[in-house]
Amino acid sequence: MMAGTETTLEAAGRPVRLSSPDKVLFPDRGWTKLDLAHHYLSCAEGAVRGVFQRPTSLKRWPGGVTEDFFFTKRAPGTISHSHPVKFPSARPGLMPYVEDVADIIEQVQLGVIDLNPWNARIEDLDRPDELRLDFDPTDGFDFDHCREVAGAARDLLTEKGLEGWPKTSGSRGIHIYVRLRPDWDFYEVRRAGLALARELERRTELATTAWWKEERSGVFIDYNQNARDKTIASAYSVRQTGLVSTPFHWDELDTIDPAEIDLASFPDRWAEVGDLTAGIDDDPGDLGPVLEMVATDEEAGLGDAPWPPHYPKMPGEPPRVQPSKRKMES
Repeated sequence: MMAGTETTLEAAGRPVRLSSPDKVLFPDRGWTKLDLAHHYLSCAEGAVRGVFQRPTSLKRWPGGVTEDFFFTKRAPGTISHSHPVKFPSARPGLMPYVEDVADIIEQVQLGVIDLNPWNARIEDLDRPDELRLDFDPTDGFDFDHCREVAGAARDLLTEKGLEGWPKTSGSRGIHIYVRLRPDWDFYEVRRAGLALARELERRTELATTAWWKEERSGVFIDYNQNARDKTIASAYSVRQTGLVSTPFHWDELDTIDPAEIDLASFPDRWAEVGDLTAGIDDDPGDLGPVLEMVATDEEAGLGDAPWPPHYPKMPGEPPRVQPSKRKMES
């Protein structure tokens, strides 16, 4: 129903208001706020699965992708579902979370383009049920280099009895999600992600865990994406590039072209393969074998690695100073 500059959409059995539905969010493509809402409605099953009952940061683009965005972590009053959380600073707050696709459309109403959930759910916010491997190519490297590192990660996860669920990032990289039993805290899950990343460094020269950009070359594996309060664009999110963060089969690793799957072409992909994340929650994995890798690293003198700057200083963490600045100071 259209009324002036507003539309009411039916989502999950309830009406959701969408103001300025013809507002252009992607000027180069002409895609509007309503186009974005229709995308999430069309793949609601998969989109909801990726964010279901997870605290979600609102990455808001009020002027569209050609203008600045900002993050809102605290739930606005227009959000139907919110839950108490404790941020890394120990400050409390209420964050939005998603129960159904209507909640996603509420986020679109606020200028959200991609969905950015935690890797823990509201039923137990201290124990993640998802480990994330985020492969980000540095300057001079591209998606093809990510394919090689992702293939090595698939083999490593299989060796450890874990199943990886890959997707394009919607930009230049690849994400792999691993469902876990919620038996381990954020510190353990992050350390496990670091151990996996360090093993991938040993297996392929392309992989790097170097936290400081001045030391990175190849495909950076961002182990800190597993820290508390960190978020990654979820499956089926539309990114500021106009591309869709798209799950794929492992046998597509060598052939999938992320540039071919944007907001306009995605419906063809969905019609062909459906929701490739179906089943991701059926058999959560055991992190124990990877934590044994952590113990092996520590015995070899490999302790913790740098955390993001706004986190409290952690035991065994190296200095949070760029290597070039440390050399200057010495």
